[in-house]
Amino acid sequence: MTSEGATEPKGYRALLPMLLSYAASGGSLVISSAAQLLTFAILARWLGVDEFSVFVAMTAVANIAVHLCGLGSMECLVRRVARDRTIYPVMLGHNIILTVASGTVLVLVGAFILPFFFSLSPDRVTNIAMVTVMLVTNIVLVRLIVLAEQIFIAHSDFASANAVVVGFAVARTVAAALACIVFSVSTVAAWVVWQFVCHLLVAMVCLHVLKRLGRPRYAIVGEELPQGLYFAIPFILRALRQNADLLVLSLVTTAELVSSYSVARRMLESSYLSVEALNRLIYPGSARLSAAGLHHALDRVLRVLAAATVIGVAAAVAVFLLAPVLPYLFGSEYVSLVGFVRLLCWVVVPLAIWSVAVEALGASGYHAPRAAVMGLGSVAGAGLAAWASWYAPPTGTLISFYVIETAMVVAAWGVFLHFVRRDRESAARQVLAPGEAGA
Repeated sequence: MTSEGATEPKGYRALLPMLLSYAASGGSLVISSAAQLLTFAILARWLGVDEFSVFVAMTAVANIAVHLCGLGSMECLVRRVARDRTIYPVMLGHNIILTVASGTVLVLVGAFILPFFFSLSPDRVTNIAMVTVMLVTNIVLVRLIVLAEQIFIAHSDFASANAVVVGFAVARTVAAALACIVFSVSTVAAWVVWQFVCHLLVAMVCLHVLKRLGRPRYAIVGEELPQGLYFAIPFILRALRQNADLLVLSLVTTAELVSSYSVARRMLESSYLSVEALNRLIYPGSARLSAAGLHHALDRVLRVLAAATVIGVAAAVAVFLLAPVLPYLFGSEYVSLVGFVRLLCWVVVPLAIWSVAVEALGASGYHAPRAAVMGLGSVAGAGLAAWASWYAPPTGTLISFYVIETAMVVAAWGVFLHFVRRDRESAARQVLAPGEAGA
């Protein structure tokens, strides 16, 4: 059990290994982001506007569902295995059971509902089959591949985690290039098959590599079920918020504005990866330090805050400067793209700031308050984004982004500091209690 005296190394020399790990982790995510952007561009050009819009819409649905798959079980694996490696077999079995069970339900529900809204083939049976394959690919297989990455992070094997991230991104880019450029794939139905084969091969490689860490012990860890849900629900709500503005814009503005805005949003998500690289590196250590109280990790979290802010500003500046290049990738028809990207790129700074606080709450096991902050922020944000996008598109949409993320900074850090203070006071009472009893 971690003691209250748990500390981390101090000084610049002690930071060197972490900086090297961040460089590797950040580099892997940058490469992954670039590969994803290239994949996105290839599909946008070769599928065409109509087919690509269907692909984006179905992918958006899958992106929401994938957060439900596994019911948040990956977080407890990282948190608990980082503290105690011997619990890995049980936590792996817990993850596999929940991932397979929830993934099966999500695919079946989606296969029943989505064919009424999306047509990948004029034949009804073929359409259902293609929708099902796409859901299996983008929900179950994606979740298994991400699980492999998180397992390596839980074991502090960041090199292998980075290899999963980069390998997966590069594999998708190669698949898109082969399908579209070499074999002239121009429909979503044809691309679904290529995408499924690509994801399946990557998942099989990940499972093969993971064998060296040990076999799973199949059991449900009951106390982690609510923790997992607390962890997953905010991401589900956030995914809903991220699509509210796109949905409303598609009803009140032109296809070009919607398309350019969606690409700008993808650029914002890509720029945030530089901050995510830091958070994923810090999480296991924060989990160990905060085991005896969140106040033990305060100094570490404040240092991470400073680093995340600098990284966020640097990412925003880089995206701002590179924005004029994007029309060469996506096509000249994206008239509003550069303007949208340059206006949205600065959102990554408040996003980086509040993400540090919620990651620290998660690492310390405070998932209920973390879920409350992210969940309420997402619900309120979805409403504000939808209203602003309807009332004054697209200016209102852009303004709502900054209002939402700034409010999240205030809420997240307010909750974080509250629990730091509460844990410190609780520790002080425990120290005084023996003395009072002796008196």
